[in-house]
Amino acid sequence: MTLPTATLARTHDVFNQSTPWADVNLFTTNQPLQDALSLHAPGLRVEGLTALGAEMGSADMLTHARLANTYKPQLRTHDRFGHRTDVVEFHPSYHALMGAALRHGLHATPWSRQDTGHAHVERAAGFMLFTEAEPSVLCPVSMSYAVTPALRGNSAVWADWSKGLASTQYDPRLALFSQKSALTMGMGMTEKQGGSDVRANTTQAVHDGDDAWGARYRITGHKWFFSAPMCDAFLILAQAPGGLTCFFLPRVLPDDTVNAIRIQRLKDKLGNHANASSEVEFIGAMAWRVGEEGRGVAQILEMGTMTRLDCALGTSGLMRQALSIALHHTRQRSAFGKKLIEQPLMRNVLADLALESEAATALSIRLASAFDKKATSEHEAVMARLLTPVAKFWVCKRGSVFAQEAMECLGGNGYVEEGGEGVMARIYREMPLNSIWEGAGNIMALDLMRAVRRADTAAALDAELAPARGAHPALDRLAGALPLRVDAMTTEAEARRLAQDVALAVQAALLLRSAPGAVFRAFCDSRLSGDWGYSFGTLGAGVNLDAILDRALPA
Repeated sequence: MTLPTATLARTHDVFNQSTPWADVNLFTTNQPLQDALSLHAPGLRVEGLTALGAEMGSADMLTHARLANTYKPQLRTHDRFGHRTDVVEFHPSYHALMGAALRHGLHATPWSRQDTGHAHVERAAGFMLFTEAEPSVLCPVSMSYAVTPALRGNSAVWADWSKGLASTQYDPRLALFSQKSALTMGMGMTEKQGGSDVRANTTQAVHDGDDAWGARYRITGHKWFFSAPMCDAFLILAQAPGGLTCFFLPRVLPDDTVNAIRIQRLKDKLGNHANASSEVEFIGAMAWRVGEEGRGVAQILEMGTMTRLDCALGTSGLMRQALSIALHHTRQRSAFGKKLIEQPLMRNVLADLALESEAATALSIRLASAFDKKATSEHEAVMARLLTPVAKFWVCKRGSVFAQEAMECLGGNGYVEEGGEGVMARIYREMPLNSIWEGAGNIMALDLMRAVRRADTAAALDAELAPARGAHPALDRLAGALPLRVDAMTTEAEARRLAQDVALAVQAALLLRSAPGAVFRAFCDSRLSGDWGYSFGTLGAGVNLDAILDRALPA
C-alpha cells in the first residue's frame, strides 16, 4: 500500500507552545508603571501613553523591531563614481521606528512643554514603553533629549536648532538644518587612548574666526565611539588652547556643504544592532564652541547626566518586557502535568523577577521626577545628583542576570533568535550596553563619591527615606545607617557597596508608597533582611506569590 505524500510528510501536531507576546497594550497591562506615575505625577493625563503602549505592543511594531535588527546598518564611504559620501544606510523598519519615537515626543519635546510639571516623568514612561519594543533606535533619541541643557551654552546655535530638535516630524535626509522638518543630535567624547578618561583626548581644535554662531574652530583628530553617525550634529570634546572644550559639530555646514567627518567603520557589537555606532576621523572639520574654553567636561556632562537617566529607564523597560514574555509563556506552556506558572519553583522565580522589575521601575521614575523638580527644589536637585549614578549603577547591573533568568523560563525557545521568542535573545544581548554606555560601574561609583562629599547629601537622603520609617525593621536599620555611611565615606573601594545599598533603600521606600504590602514586604524580606539566596527564585516561604504575580501581569 502506497501512502499519499502529504501523509508521509506529517510526523506530528504542534501543540503546547505559547503564542507570541504581541498585540497587547504595554501601558494598560503594566500596573507598577501606572502606580509609579500616580505617585510622582498625580493628575498626569495618560492618553498619550496608552496610545504609545498599544503601538509598541503591536505585532507590526515588533516586526519592525526584528527587521531593523536583522538587517543591520551599512556604511557607504563612497559612491560608485568614487566620491566620498560617508553615509549609513538603514532598513526601512529603522526609519519607521525612529518616526514613531519622534512622533511620540521621546526626544527633545520635554524641554518645550515643561509647563505640565511632569514633562520628564511622562517622557520617561514613554521611553520605557518604547524600549520594550526596540531599544537600539533610542540611542539617537536619547542623545537628542540630553543635548538641550548643554547646547544652550551657545545661544546662537540653540536659537537656530531648538525648533528642529523639538519637532515630532522625523526627517532622515542628510540636509541643511533649515531644510529639515526635524533634527537629531549625537555625541563624541571617547578616544582610543582614553576611554572614560576624556581628559586624555588628543583631538585638537584651532580657532578659525567668528561668525553668526560664535567662535568657529577647525577640528583634527578622531573618536573611537561615535554613536548614531547619521545624526544632524554632535557635541564633541577637543583640546583647544584653553584646555578641553565642548564643540558643536554639524554634519552639513551652514553653506550647505558636508563637513569633513570621515566614518572609518561601524562597530560590530554584541547587541544594539539596529543602531549604528562608528569610528570617525575629523580632517579639519568645522565646529563651533559651546561654553568656555577649558570647560568642556563640565559642559558635556550635562548631556551625560540625562543619558544616564535613560540607561536606567531603558534597562527597566527591558526588564519589564522580559518579565511579560516569561509570564505570558509560562501561563500557556505545560510541563509535568501543570502549567509552568503553577509549578512552585517557577512561581518563585517569576515573583522574584516581578519584584526586581517593579523596584527598577520605581527608582527610574523617581529619578525622572527629580529632573522635573530640581530647578525649584533644593531637595530634588540633591536627589537628582545622588540618584543618577545610583540608578544607573544598580538597575543596569541587575539587567543582565535578570534577562538570563527570564530567558531560562522559556527554556530552549528563549535562546533562539527567530520568531516571537527571539525577542528574549535580543533583550539578553542588549542588557550589558546600558551598564557600559555613559560610564560603566566604576565611573558611576566615582560619581556617587563626588555626590556624597557635598554637605547636604546625607540630610537629603535621610529626608527621602523618612516616610518609610517604622514600616519594616530591616529598612529601618539600613535607612538609619546610610546617612552616617554617606558622611563617613572616605575610600573609593567602598563606593559600589554604597551605591547598592542606597538603591535598595530608596527602592524599598518607594515600594511602600506605590505598591501593595505584599510587594513591599517581600522586597524588604529578601533584599534587606537576607531571606534570599544568591539567585532569583529563592524568596522565603512566607511570601505571597499569588499577589505578586497577579499584580505583575493580570491573567
